[in-house]
Amino acid sequence: MLSLLGYATIAVLLVLLLTQRVAAVVALAGIPLVAAFLAGNSPSEVAGFVSDGLGGVVGVAAMFVFAIVFFGVMRDAGLFDPIIARIVRFAGNAPPTVTVATTALAVVAHLDGAGAVTFLIAVPAMLPIYERLGMRRLVLATCVALGAGVMNLVPWGGPTARAATTIGVDANEIWIPLLPAQIAGVVFALAIAYYLGIRERKRLAKESPAQVGAGTAAGSDAGNADDESSIEPTTGTAEPTTPDPQDDLRRPRLLWFNALLTVATLAALISAIASPEMVFLIAAIIALLVNYPGMKPQTARLNAHANGAMLMASTLLAAGVLLGVLEGSGMITAMAESAASIIPPAIAPALPLMVALLGVPLSLLFGPDAFYFGVLPVLVGVGAEFGVGALELAQASVIGQETVGFPISPLTGSFYLLVGLAKVDIGQHIRHSIGWLWLASAGMTAVAVVTGVVPLWAS
Repeated sequence: MLSLLGYATIAVLLVLLLTQRVAAVVALAGIPLVAAFLAGNSPSEVAGFVSDGLGGVVGVAAMFVFAIVFFGVMRDAGLFDPIIARIVRFAGNAPPTVTVATTALAVVAHLDGAGAVTFLIAVPAMLPIYERLGMRRLVLATCVALGAGVMNLVPWGGPTARAATTIGVDANEIWIPLLPAQIAGVVFALAIAYYLGIRERKRLAKESPAQVGAGTAAGSDAGNADDESSIEPTTGTAEPTTPDPQDDLRRPRLLWFNALLTVATLAALISAIASPEMVFLIAAIIALLVNYPGMKPQTARLNAHANGAMLMASTLLAAGVLLGVLEGSGMITAMAESAASIIPPAIAPALPLMVALLGVPLSLLFGPDAFYFGVLPVLVGVGAEFGVGALELAQASVIGQETVGFPISPLTGSFYLLVGLAKVDIGQHIRHSIGWLWLASAGMTAVAVVTGVVPLWAS
């Protein structure tokens, strides 16, 4: 009963998010609360679930708020203008080059295995370029997701470390045999990004020249579109001599200071000398004090970025309610046990292949802790009865489950960071990205089968 309620909760939640029937906060917090009471939990028990869940995401929410303020101030001050100009000169009006560069940047940024850091580096750096060229923000989010997803197999990343802990082996035993598949995954991701860029180029070619060069306005409209046909051409053209209202905010004399501050902030994040929320809090304070001294200009900058920051912070807190209820009520455990128990014995030897191929969509149902500490142990027990090795199942799992699939998983905090920074709708991002991420994961699975890491049929 509890497992059915858990599956129903996830199903209703996904339907509401994908169809955009209610705000994300309403779905993420409201549906699990109803489910918790239906499961027979008392108000005090549900309050405890919520408290535990909020405690797990409050740090991410705080980091998001201060990160938005910091990167917003850096953009206002013009830090990214030279980078944008160089990349635009390199790419010209070639969206394929921009999309490939986006994915490559995410690949490099994710070398530390931290999704939040990757998104904080890649999205703010590339978003102005997409807006300048009129490219959709959904494409930006997908390209960043591809780069971060295929790199999330690294042994110091969360999924591989969890899998290694579960089966009692060193993380390198899981990862090293998968290196050919991961390298192929990077190639697949770049190829998909190039194709997405070609599609964007074709879409932009249908628009009027005025809209293609309209910069931020065109990018804002295009970013929320879910398909090419949903973008309406604008009418009229802007006067080329019209001054940019953002010019008064630019701080060209502080360019090198802001660049050093940004590098120091990212270095502090990667080296983990302090918590991310503390790093961004200090960085935001310094950025405001140096670039916009005085209470009025500082308040104006905070107000300018408050809307997006608070919207996503509330979404993160609502996600904490979801996670807390699912874990505290026992729904996750029940879901894991029932999922493993329905596997027919006849197909058990194909478990590794099935797990690898279904990893990306399973990321919508199970978070990393739930899968690797809940589902994987049961799968290992089932596989042992049919000669399927625990290592094979672990390697198959990390090909997609919360690796390539983590950028579309509503059960991970960094997912909300990605959609928040890219300013895209949750449901639209999942619909736009899941097919491409699944394709990359399937390609990696094929390479893993060829190299013998994932057996077609365990003997």
